[in-house]
Parts: sequence; structure tokens; C-alpha cells
Amino acid sequence: MEWTPPLIDNNNEKGVKEWSSQTIIGATMSGRRAQANNRIRGPQSALTDFLASNNISAVQIRDEYERRRREAQQQADAEAAANGDVREEVEKEEQEEQERDETPEQKKKRKRQEERAIAKIKQSKDFKRRKARGEEEPDGNDDEIAWDMYAKSKPLPGQLDNCEICDKRFTVTAYSKTGPEGGLLCAKCSKEQEAEKKKVTKPKKPMISRDKRRQTQSKLLDGIVHNGSKSLQELCVEKVADNINDVEEFGDLPPSLLDRLSQILSKRRVISSRTMDLFLRSDLDTVALYDCGKLETEDYVKMFSIVPNLSTLNLRCAGQFKDEVLDYILERDITIHHLQLDAANLVSDSKWRDFLCKRGKYLESLKLSWLDYSMDDETVADLTKGCPNLKRLKLKKCFKIGEQSLNSIASLANLEHLSLRMIQPITCPYVVGLIKKVGSKLRTLSLEHFDQADDTVLKTIHNKCSKLVKFRFTENDYCTDAGFTTLFTNWGNPPLAFIDVNSNRDVDYTNPDGPTEPTGLASSGFKALMNHSRSRLERLDISSCRHITHEAFSEVFDGIKQYPFLKDINVSLLTKIDTPVVAGMFKSCPHLVKLTAFACFNVKDVVVPAGVALIGVPNAQDAIVQGGEYAGEMWGLQDSMGVGFGGDQSMAMHGSLSELQLVA
Repeated sequence: MEWTPPLIDNNNEKGVKEWSSQTIIGATMSGRRAQANNRIRGPQSALTDFLASNNISAVQIRDEYERRRREAQQQADAEAAANGDVREEVEKEEQEEQERDETPEQKKKRKRQEERAIAKIKQSKDFKRRKARGEEEPDGNDDEIAWDMYAKSKPLPGQLDNCEICDKRFTVTAYSKTGPEGGLLCAKCSKEQEAEKKKVTKPKKPMISRDKRRQTQSKLLDGIVHNGSKSLQELCVEKVADNINDVEEFGDLPPSLLDRLSQILSKRRVISSRTMDLFLRSDLDTVALYDCGKLETEDYVKMFSIVPNLSTLNLRCAGQFKDEVLDYILERDITIHHLQLDAANLVSDSKWRDFLCKRGKYLESLKLSWLDYSMDDETVADLTKGCPNLKRLKLKKCFKIGEQSLNSIASLANLEHLSLRMIQPITCPYVVGLIKKVGSKLRTLSLEHFDQADDTVLKTIHNKCSKLVKFRFTENDYCTDAGFTTLFTNWGNPPLAFIDVNSNRDVDYTNPDGPTEPTGLASSGFKALMNHSRSRLERLDISSCRHITHEAFSEVFDGIKQYPFLKDINVSLLTKIDTPVVAGMFKSCPHLVKLTAFACFNVKDVVVPAGVALIGVPNAQDAIVQGGEYAGEMWGLQDSMGVGFGGDQSMAMHGSLSELQLVA
């Protein structure tokens, strides 16, 4: 419905005014009601309620802030004006002095440079920003603002300025240095300042990523010491290992590189049925796989079918190596000369006896470890009967082997390398009887965890063993320091290259200093050991022999006595080792490559020579490995017959330890 205004008589002026006022009032009231209805009110905050209750308004707060800011600005302006007067006077005097010294041509040139600088300042963003902020007085013009900015700016290249330090007048260049207080320096003072900075500033250490540091420490714990750049061969081997899933075959790689690839892939736990095929060739006679956890029984059978002339076999974690595999070896008449199996628990005793009886005559080396289901005393007796040519025998952690097995092993006439780690307790007479019968031909003797052996065993070794190159006798708390002293004093055996006598100590934790007569290897025995083998010793492990005194270490490693072939030392858990002793080791062992010192908390801030790896010292992390000429693997993971538990490899007396390639 269209609205029409009422008819009003033009002569009735009063009616028109009343109608207009009523209309305006009605519109205003309706507008206010609309605004009130459209206004949305939300919940008020606790701060708003607090300010309202204390009669505090935001306007009051803003006014107080503006007042304080004005007062601070006025104070700053007053100080700037006071300083500015002095500065203007100084600048005016300098300018007058400069004008007196200038020629008319120089004066014209300076004015032209000033005009160009003023024009450039007027076109800059800082000039426009400062003009927009209104920092200058309202009646100030653009020239005054530009001149003020020009006076505060640094001299441009080509202009003259006074040196901040020596106050010498010089020509500013693009290479002029800034002084301590912001002024420019002349060439002489700039050189002196740079020289001072170089003296004070320490050279930054190169940043090493966390992954690279972790990889380096992992290699050190594996016994790999590699300083400097890697060889091209090592880089290629690692690249192949990184892309093993894309490799179809290794081709005619030599056995040494195949073994290295096997080590890397086994450490990464990627040896599978497909990966295993890469290591198999019909012309090979050696297969070494250090992690066979993913292989099945059929894979082992395929291994012998592809490599029919296999003579050296080294398999670790071979849990699926079963009777069927030995049956296949017997059926195909495969001649194995060197056999090493780890954790082959699914081979029965009867199958072991059958294999040793039929193929044992070809065996020259046998290494078995971690067998808790088979290999008992009767099987060991058949082993000694069926393997007359056996020269190397290693039996470690075979749970069923007891004292009777030692009597059987004593009948091996050609035995040269013997390594035993027993689980069942073995009394002293059986150990003495074994050493009396086979000790005269032994070149390697490793007796671990024979915890009931006493000084009689050490005395028998002293009397019967005269060809040893490697000696390991660990984890014993019956032998005394006097027994070790007797063993190494006037011993007819030539100096040893490898000695491991760790954990020979008293285990009474209530008496940390030990008994009055030291148990295990102590100071006297340690001195006798070093005196006997100092001219030939290459690797020494005396960790956990806690009864050796600090005086004994200081006397042995005094920096004067020399151990020319000593390359690897393990002194972990010997709290008496400190920084001077470690420094003495570095001086007394010129060819030292690796020093392991876990839990030696008194070693601090030691300076590690170039080419030496210091492992296990948290207080010397910045100097664990320093650069040097040496680059190589201290203890390789391979030998002529594969990696050995305990490293019972043979070694000629004139050979080096690197030829022995031991594994701890």
C-alpha cells in the first residue's frame, strides 16, 4: 500500500510545522531502536570488569602513556640539542680549517659532490619517510632536512675524513673499515684492527653432522680406524651396499671385496635369499655370511649346489641349518676343509657324528659356537676320532660340553690353535691335563671363563707352552698376581703379539681394594707381562684388572720405555688410569692406533696425537680422532678362513698383527 502525505493547506503554516516535527521525532526514535536491536553484546572479560569496578578507563591509560612519551621525547631533544651545539661547533671549525687548506678547484669539486649527495638524499626513501613523519619543525624546508641527513651520513668514497683512532686525514674509499665507535679508519689503522681481530677470534671448528659423528663412532667400536679420505675401492663398495636392491650380480669381484660386502650387508641385516645369490659363483671356494637369520634350509642347500667346490664355509646366526643340509653335503661328496657355524642348533648329535665320521678326515679347522641342543661329550669324542688332521678347534658356549670333552681334545696330535669357552664348571686337573698333552705344539691358546682354574694352570702353561703367539686367559678370580708373575718371568716362550687377560680380579664388591695378596692380574704380574713381550706385543687387553696400581702404569708407560709394535690397548674400567698415564701411552707406543678407555673418568683434556683413535672417554670428545697419515682397519673382520670368534688365527713370528687380522 503506497503511503501519501496528508493534504495540508498552504495557508496553515502551523500545521506544516507540527507535521514535520512529528515525522522527524518518529524517524529518530525508530532509528535508535533499530540500532539498539542491531547492537550485539558479547561477554566482557575479567580485565574489563576490573577496570570498570575501579573507575579506570582506557582513555585515561592512553593519556598517561602519551604524556610519559612526550616528556621522554622532550628530554631526549634537550640532550640532543646540547650535544648538537658542541658538534656543530667542532664541525664548523673543521670545515673552516678544511676550506682554508683547499684550493679554489678543490672547493668547487667539494661543492659539486655535496650537491650531488644532497640530490641523492632527497630521492631516497629515508628522506621521504622522515619528511612524512614530520620530525622537523613545520616551517623547515626540504633543504634543511637533506643537509641534516647529509651531515649525519658517513663520507662517501673520494671524500676526506679523519681517522677515528689516529685522527689522521685520509681519503675515504669503498674499502675503508669502520672503527669501534662507528667512525672510519685509515689504511694503517684498518690493518692493525684486522690483525687484532685475528688474534682474539678463535678459528671455528668444522661442523660435523650428527649422522656422520654416529657413523664414525660406530666404526670405531667395530675396530675400524679410518683417518682422511676413503679409498676409491671403499667408496665403491659402500655405494654398491647402499643400492643392493638394484644389483643383479657382483660379477668377478675378488673374494676380499665379496667378504667386505658381506660384512656391510650383514651389519645392516639385509642378507636374504636374493642377496645370498649375489655371493654365489661356481668358481668360488669360500662363502662367508655373517648374518643368516633370514635364510631358510633350502637356501643352504642351494648354496652347495651353486658352489660345488666349496672348501671354506663361515655362517653366523645359521638357525635354519638343519640335518638336511649335512645330508646334502654327504650325498654330493663335498670336501670342506674349514667350517665355522654359529647357532646351528637344529643339527642333531647323531647327524654331527655321521658327518664327522665320514667327512671329518678332510677338516683342518672347526669352529662351533652357541650350541645348546647338540654337541655333547660323546660327539666331541667322535670328533677327535674322525678328525685326525684337525689343526684349529674352537668350541665356545656349547652348553653340553663338560670335563670329559677336555680329555678327548687332548688326543688331537696336530692341534695348533685351541679356543675354549665353557658353560659347565671345569675343575683344575682337567685343564692341567689338557695343557700337558697339547701345549707343546700350541701357537694359540684361549681359555675363557675357566673360573675354577688356579695358579697350577698358569704354571703348567709356563712349563709346557713354548710356541705361543696369542694368549687369552680371562674371567678368573682364583689365580693370583704371584701366579701371573711366575708365568711371565723367565718364560721360554717368545714374546707374544696378542695378550688378553681381562677380568682377572677379585669379585668381592664389599672389599673394593681386594685382599692383601692381590687376586688376578695386579701390578707385579702386569710389569712381568710387559717386560716379557714388550719387543713384540701388538695388542693388549687388561680391562677390568682393577688391582693394577697407578704407580705400575706410570712405570710401564713412562715415555722412555718403548713398545714399537703396540697398536691396540684396552684399559676400560680401570679407574686409576688418568691423563698423565694416557699421555705416557702415546709417548711409549709410537705406532698406537686405538686406545679404548671406557669408564676411565680421570682422563680429562687429553691431547690425542694424529692418527690415534681414543674411544670411550666422554671428557675428551672434541679430540677423539684427529687427522693423520694413517688410514686403515686395525682389526679386519676376515682372515684366511673367515671371521673367527676370538680371532684364533695363525701367525708367523716375523709377521705383523695386521697379517693376523684378529677379532676380539
